[in-house]
Amino acid sequence: MELTLIESCLLGALIFCFLVQLYFSLFVHLKLALVKIDPIPETGKKPLSVVICARNEVKNLTEYLPSVLEQNYPDYEVIVVNDRSWDGTRELLESFEKQYKHLKVVQISEGEKFIAGKKFAVTMGIKAATNEWLVFTDADCLPASQDWLLGMQQPADEHTDILLGYSPYMKKRGILNALIRFETFFTAVNYLSFALKGMPYMGVGRNMAYKKSLFFKKKGFAAHMHIPSGDDDLFVNAHATKSNTAISINKDAHVWSEPNTSFGAYLRQKKRHFGAGKLYKGKHKFILSSQIVIQFLFYALFVALLFFKATLYISLGVFVLSIIIRCFVYPRLLKRLSYGNLSFWFPVLDILLFIFLVFNGILSIFVKKVQWK
Repeated sequence: MELTLIESCLLGALIFCFLVQLYFSLFVHLKLALVKIDPIPETGKKPLSVVICARNEVKNLTEYLPSVLEQNYPDYEVIVVNDRSWDGTRELLESFEKQYKHLKVVQISEGEKFIAGKKFAVTMGIKAATNEWLVFTDADCLPASQDWLLGMQQPADEHTDILLGYSPYMKKRGILNALIRFETFFTAVNYLSFALKGMPYMGVGRNMAYKKSLFFKKKGFAAHMHIPSGDDDLFVNAHATKSNTAISINKDAHVWSEPNTSFGAYLRQKKRHFGAGKLYKGKHKFILSSQIVIQFLFYALFVALLFFKATLYISLGVFVLSIIIRCFVYPRLLKRLSYGNLSFWFPVLDILLFIFLVFNGILSIFVKKVQWK
């Protein structure tokens, strides 16, 4: 059956979107699925400092801080910055200081110099650090093992200034939790895969590390101090290069984090991230935007072509082939990144995530105000 001009154009656009989608799946993300995972080193070779910023985190610090303080690492300190808390965090940290000699607490009081978001707290923690290698996590995070710091220590290559780790969210009941974990998974697949390809563009402050000297050499957060977010991803985006960045994805080096339990809180979190993304380098914004646009067009074109009899079976074939290829790549990555229990739901979650990203992007145009805590 001969195709009309409109049918030919729509079908050509669908195939183009499919090929772009194929590129990201097979030539970017598959690289992460196949890369050899290095074993955790048996010992820590250099001292390091862990930096945690906390504001009204007495519950999480009580539950998770001991796991950070009791790591199987020979020489390290833990710096907790108490950022103007009023919930008993100060008293809790004072009691921990008596128990753990390698814990150092930095107190920030109301009225002190204010920098948007948590950047002032992070800067104070870095200034208080004794060691050159800094490992970052959050108060609501739980190391996957006592060997976490062994996996996040400074790599043997002295030219490595930045180490990107991975932080999955804990499993809870409900579709929101599944969506949060799946979105986190795809974010991680993207930034870890592109780092492997020599184009690192972001990191996650729940589990990452870099040199103290790099922070001060690049003048800290001076370039983006006017926005509340970006203490992690914008710093990496500005200073990570092909030669100075590595990744660490051994399961013992993961850090599990408490997920949001309400849709509103999750939207506010993604709004902060979306705001930081606007300041990414141009090439990074183009690639990330292209992924979303291509995904949107792929689904839109597929639905449109279903209404044309001449293109019905061809478009169905392209769609099914896309699902088959993606089901070959991403369930492997879900297992590798500690989300194997989501593999069965991959096609459904993929569509739900796409809908959410479009919704969040539209919402971000109208909602401007964001804050850390």
